[in-house]
Parts: sequence; C-alpha cells; structure tokens
Amino acid sequence: MNWIRDILKGAVIGIANIIPGVSGGTMAVAMGIYDKMISSVTHLFKEFKKSILFLLPVGIGMLLGIVGLSMLIEWMLDKIPIQTNLLFIGLILGGIPVVWNRVKGASIRPQHIIGCLVFFALVVVLAVMDGTEGGAADLSFGLVNCIKIFGIGIVAAATMVIPGVSGSMMLMLLGYYNPVIETINAFVKALVAFDVQGILNGCGVLVPFGIGAVVGILGIAKLIEILLNKFPYVVFWCIIGLILASPVAIVILNDFSGLDVVSGITGLIALAAGVLIAKALGGDSKEAGNTERNE
Repeated sequence: MNWIRDILKGAVIGIANIIPGVSGGTMAVAMGIYDKMISSVTHLFKEFKKSILFLLPVGIGMLLGIVGLSMLIEWMLDKIPIQTNLLFIGLILGGIPVVWNRVKGASIRPQHIIGCLVFFALVVVLAVMDGTEGGAADLSFGLVNCIKIFGIGIVAAATMVIPGVSGSMMLMLLGYYNPVIETINAFVKALVAFDVQGILNGCGVLVPFGIGAVVGILGIAKLIEILLNKFPYVVFWCIIGLILASPVAIVILNDFSGLDVVSGITGLIALAAGVLIAKALGGDSKEAGNTERNE
C-alpha cells in the first residue's frame, strides 16, 4: 500500500516537473516526502537499501508522470488550459498546510520575512521575464550538443529539486522546453511503433539529459540538506515564499483570456480537486512535524 501511495506521489511530482510554473519540489513538500527524498539521495551509498526502497517507487511514479502523461498534459493544456492550470494551482495551495506546519509555533524573525519576500519576488520576476521559447533549439546528435544537453539536464534537475522553482520554466527560459517535451513524446511513439531509428534519436537526447539530471539532483540535494540542517526556519520561510509565488507565476505564464462561465465553474471544480488531491496524498505524513528549534 505504501508503495502504491509513493508511486502516486512520484507521479504527481513528475507531472509537476513538466508544467512551466509548477515546481516538482513544491509538490514533494506538499505531500510530505521532501526531506525524506533529499536524505535518501544524499545517503544513497551510505544507506543503500533503505534509500532505494524509498526512491524506487517514487522514481517509478515520476517516470510515469513525466513520460507516460506528457502527451496527456500537453493535450490538456491545449484543450482545457484554464481548468488544467487551476488544477495545478489547487495542487500547490493544497500543500501549503504541510509547509506551514514546519514553521508553526516558532517565533517569526526578520530574516524569515526577508527570505520569504525575496524568493517570492524571484519566482514572479522569472515568470515576468518569461524568456524566448526555444522551439528551434538544436538537439541534433553530436559531441557538442551532447555536452550542451548534459549541462541543460544538470540545470533543469537542480532547479526541479528546489521547492517553488519550476524546472520546466527554467528550460523555457533556456529555450529547451518545447524541444525536450517533443523529444519525449517522439521517443514514446517510437517505442510503441518499435521504430529503432526513432528510439536511437530519442536516446541521443534523453540519455545525456538524464545523466545530467542525476548529477544535478545529487549535487543540489547535498546543499539543500546542509541548509535544512543549519537554517531550517529560514529555508522553510524561503520555500513558503516560493510556493506562494507559484500560482502567481502560473497566472502570468498562461493565457486566461478565454475565461467564461463554463470554464470558470469547471475551473473552480478543478481547483478544489487539486486541493483535495494534495491533502489526500500529503495529509498522512508525519514528516512535516519536528523541525529543530535551533534558530
């Protein structure tokens, strides 16, 4: 049962990671597995069995969310963008109580408020900047491109791990979002059709990107673990700022001009569903409890 729940949580994190403006790290916090996920990554070799037993189902879920549902999410954003984006906002809002529990009861200090405001502003500024979408980014196979894609994977994965920061938005700013999504979808279609050439073409992009992603996650996870141990309240107030800014970023990055009565009502239903899903997946976690009172 725990494996099924962890796979579902991983799927939500995976889906979040492919949506510009939505943070996979935020969803991990919302569902109460962020600390455990970071700890499992940083202690992978020291506590291999324990780490793998946790990371494997979460990783399977993330893979299903990213690869298996990328086409569905692409279709939803194309056909029902308002409802889809409100669903994502609901998922984020539904996770706020889990994060709030990490700082509730502790005195609020100036550095906490400053951190919250700074990181709120950071996400909003990135969303306003938006960047030029790189539909024409070169993903053809070659040594230089492999190195470049490896580097993009490091940056994307590192930002995906940070709550409130959207790895997909970072890909968009770098000009690689559409090309990567299109490559994933083409790779899935090639697998289904047993198209060997298509599979090899996909591997030429996804393998260096995936290796870079692993390097990025391992590198940033250790840094985050150190910060959580030394400055837990400052970190979680910064995360609160990032999370509160994420719905704002979604609104800025997406077109809500088609909002009418029907889309408004169905959008509110989707928003409520997102809140309930986040609470259902994260509400039973005890992880969100006991931050050391050392700040």
